[in-house]
Amino acid sequence: MKYIFRTDRGKVRQYNEDNGGVFHNQAGQVLAIVADGMGGHRAGDVASQMTLQFLQESWEKTSEIHNPDEAKRWMEEHTRKVNVQVYQHSLQNQECEGMGTTLVFALCTDSFATIANIGDSRCYILNESGFKQLTEDHSLVNELVRAGEITPEAAEYHPRKNVLIKALGTEGTVLPDIKTITFEDGDSLLLCSDGLSNKVTLHELESLLSSSNDLTNVAGELIQLANDHGGEDNITLCIVQQMQELEELDENDNR
Repeated sequence: MKYIFRTDRGKVRQYNEDNGGVFHNQAGQVLAIVADGMGGHRAGDVASQMTLQFLQESWEKTSEIHNPDEAKRWMEEHTRKVNVQVYQHSLQNQECEGMGTTLVFALCTDSFATIANIGDSRCYILNESGFKQLTEDHSLVNELVRAGEITPEAAEYHPRKNVLIKALGTEGTVLPDIKTITFEDGDSLLLCSDGLSNKVTLHELESLLSSSNDLTNVAGELIQLANDHGGEDNITLCIVQQMQELEELDENDNR
């Protein structure tokens, strides 16, 4: 399995409130994480960092996951636990009042991947069937699209596009959407914050992800394209590629 994590402050924001990474459990299985904090500096970055640290430390202590049911239980349990931690921190620290974070994470094994999400950070898959989004945004605009009140095209320019209806750490209880897919040789998962998905079209994402097996170049080009298109937000991504015969690649670039 090959993977890469990259995050970039973008061209406008003073701070980077995104966090993420790619980590192994005791059996060498992969957990890829992207969290996009909200609430301003020293709040949003606290929420995303707390979430990342808890999931990383928990995953590194975890033994082998054998099937999708085990994966789902692990993700539900640890989402509940970290949500309580973030929520309690926001209540106990005035400077963090109202903070929260989106979360998308993928538990990847040699045969399947289980993906969980809260908020509008996304996961896409590229495989022999093409390129598609696996997650549903928990946003006001997406609810309007699902209800047929606006078109997907109108949603791209809606003035309330960034309003979330669910995030981690903003209330006492939250559950992620979870799905499992077959993860075969040559398949690629792209996890990203909306700093990428709002600025780079589906066609551009697919084209760049398909263009090369050099994940360092692909990740760099995706971030550059988001910045070229304005870079108003922090930009964070993980790519996980199922190629069991190749050595792993893990590159972190935090700017």
